[in-house]
Amino acid sequence: MDKPKIKKLLCQVSEGSLSVDEAILQFRIEPFKDLGFAKVDHHRSLRKGTAEVIYGDGKTPQQIAEISSAMLAHGQKTVLITRMDPEAAEVVGTSVPLRYHRTGRIGIAGELPEPDGKGTIVIATAGTCDIPVAEEAALTALALGNEITRVYDVGVAGLHRLLAHVDDIMSARVIIAVAGMEGALPSVIGGLADCPVIAVPTSIGYGTSFGGLTALFSMLNSCASGVSVVNIDNGFGAGYLASMINHIGVD
Repeated sequence: MDKPKIKKLLCQVSEGSLSVDEAILQFRIEPFKDLGFAKVDHHRSLRKGTAEVIYGDGKTPQQIAEISSAMLAHGQKTVLITRMDPEAAEVVGTSVPLRYHRTGRIGIAGELPEPDGKGTIVIATAGTCDIPVAEEAALTALALGNEITRVYDVGVAGLHRLLAHVDDIMSARVIIAVAGMEGALPSVIGGLADCPVIAVPTSIGYGTSFGGLTALFSMLNSCASGVSVVNIDNGFGAGYLASMINHIGVD
């Protein structure tokens, strides 16, 4: 939306010929930016509360760079890029200011926002092998303006490791529990915490883990109340949902 149209809408609101809700609707339905290969939704944050996120896998480095540049040029302060390869990060980093996190395959262009969520999001993993998925969740939550605490390698094979972090578990507003194998960690945490627990099954495990299906089914059948489940290896989805929960009640 260009400045003259914005000014006209604001004048109409001031004069009383257009209600505030009607003006907001006009902002929400404003067209996207067509780059030819992608249609950048600049007004998603007005509708959803969170700006568009770039899924890097399958896009060329040049496409990611052009989309990121368009979003930053439009005034977006932080651009989150998921499933980004190091080679793509090298190219994109020549066009926009970029922080690249290899473990979580996350790129963050622009500024990291100050945390404005109501509490802390705890990200816990059963094992070290689950950390890449957990880092995708953690960095997503950071890029969306949240305080986070990492509690890694605290699986049920050594339950005392989790209990050493019971203060973090009890004080969290949301917990993301990441596990492969049999996927038992979210149920254990769900039995300790009084906040929502988001379970993330990973594709870590031997043959009968079936690429994460065993962990997924285990989490779906959790006997602990308040446990929800996202898709296999979907750290981004968990981080995004946790951020939404953590921002409930924030003006």
